[in-house]
Amino acid sequence: MAAMTPTVPQADTAAQAPSAGARARRSRPRPRVWRGAVLALAGAYFLVPLVASFVFTVHVPGQGVTFEAYTELLGAEGFTRSLLLSLGLAAATIVLSLTLAVPALIAVRIGSPRLRPVVEVMCMLPLVVPPIALVTGITTVLRWGPEHLSRTPLYQTFLAVQNEDFPVVLVLAYTVLALPFVYRSLDAGLRAVDVPTLVEAARSCGASWPHVVLRVLLPNLRASLAGAAFLTLALVLGEFTIASLLGFQPFAVWIVSISGAQARMSVAVSILSLLITWLLLLVLSRAGTAPSTVSPAPATSRKES
Repeated sequence: MAAMTPTVPQADTAAQAPSAGARARRSRPRPRVWRGAVLALAGAYFLVPLVASFVFTVHVPGQGVTFEAYTELLGAEGFTRSLLLSLGLAAATIVLSLTLAVPALIAVRIGSPRLRPVVEVMCMLPLVVPPIALVTGITTVLRWGPEHLSRTPLYQTFLAVQNEDFPVVLVLAYTVLALPFVYRSLDAGLRAVDVPTLVEAARSCGASWPHVVLRVLLPNLRASLAGAAFLTLALVLGEFTIASLLGFQPFAVWIVSISGAQARMSVAVSILSLLITWLLLLVLSRAGTAPSTVSPAPATSRKES
């Protein structure tokens, strides 16, 4: 006799298999209300203090709403000078830190990958050394130099780096402080780009090393360069300890100097400094997200095949 195969009723099969509508409802993403709640709390955490500070600057008991704190701020003694000084120090620090870090990291990436841990440790050391210790070392060197090198040409160098109009010593100190952030940003960018392949392709077309760095690698590192400049700018505009202990008065030190006598003006200048910082950071972020184009090597420099 032929073997009898059990049959499953069609009704039971249809009941066991989920319908297409049920599968669609199950796979449809559910709205997550908690995301909006978290964003609302984060926005309130940042915006409520700013709004309260702004109300404090414009509302005077017994006088109502007035903008004297902001109108007087533009004509306050030292405001323009300290702001321009901080912006100049930030620009010089960005240029110096990138000039030191970019060639070094590219050289390590291409020629000596084994030296990467050594370079990383050296760049991360400023995070371990407290700023007060750095200031103490700088002060000791600045005092020792004029005393022992007064009859040498280096004496004028020690005086020049302490010029109050543009203290180069602050640029050097800020460059050291910014190295960890610059290194992390550039290292992440170099890891995301196949540097050896780009260099070999450009060199095989006859491009020189300056052309490879400036026209091939740097456009691919635009986001990393903008991130490094972003962090350096924020660091310089908000740094107070080193500049104050060395006796200079950039923007952050000037804000603290007027806080005791003119409370509303100090809060107003703090809000204004935040707006200026955000505006500059927005410009840097836009520069970093702009589409990058890699320029080919000039036709005259290509090798004939």
